[in-house]
Amino acid sequence: MAEKDQQVFPMEPTNAQVNTDEESARVHSEVLRHKKRMRRLGCVAAFTVLLTAIILAFALTVMHIKNPKFLFRSIEIEDLSIRSSTTTPSFSMRFDAELTVKNQNFGPFKYDKTAIPMSYGGTKVGEAFISNGEAKARSTKVIKVTVDVTSNNVSSNSNLASDINSGFLTLTGKGKLNGKVHLMKVFKKKKSPQMNCTIKINLENKVIQEWKCN
Repeated sequence: MAEKDQQVFPMEPTNAQVNTDEESARVHSEVLRHKKRMRRLGCVAAFTVLLTAIILAFALTVMHIKNPKFLFRSIEIEDLSIRSSTTTPSFSMRFDAELTVKNQNFGPFKYDKTAIPMSYGGTKVGEAFISNGEAKARSTKVIKVTVDVTSNNVSSNSNLASDINSGFLTLTGKGKLNGKVHLMKVFKKKKSPQMNCTIKINLENKVIQEWKCN
C-alpha cells in the first residue's frame, strides 16, 4: 500500500537541456534573419538589373542621336528652253521641287537657312533656297522650293552642245543643312545632314527622267 501512495513528480529540465533549447531557438532566429537578408538582397539586385536595363534602353534609343536624312522627294519642270547651236549652246529652266528632312530622333531638329547649289559639269547653274525651320521628332518635314537654272556660266563647256543634242542633261544638287537636335529641352546636338543628288532631264519631253540621292 505504501507504494501506491507514492506520487510521481515530472523531472525538471536540466541545465544542459535548457541550453540546448536556447541554442536551437537562437540558430532558428539567425536562419530566419539570414533568409530575410537574402530576400532583401535579391530584391535590390533585381531592381538594379531592371534599372540598368531601362537606362541602357533609354541610352540606345532616346539618347542615341542620328543624323537626319536630307534629299529630293519630287521634281517637276515648269519651264524649259534650250538652244542646240554648236557655237553657243544654252539652256534655261525652272522647276518645282519638294525636299524632305527625315528626323528619326526623339527630339526636334531645328535647322538654319541654307542654299543648295545646282551644278552642271561642276559649275553652278542655280540654287535652291531653304528658310530656317524645324523637323519635329520622329517625323518628316517637306520643303517646297522653286529653282531657276541657266547655263550662262557654262556656255564654253565643250560637252554642252553634245549633251543637248543627245536629248539628256544631267544636273547635280549638293548641299548641307546645319542644325541641332533638341532633347528634353536640355540636350542639344549639332547635326548636318548632307544631300548629294543627280538629276537626269529629258530635254525632248521636258520631264525629269530620273534622279538619285545618297
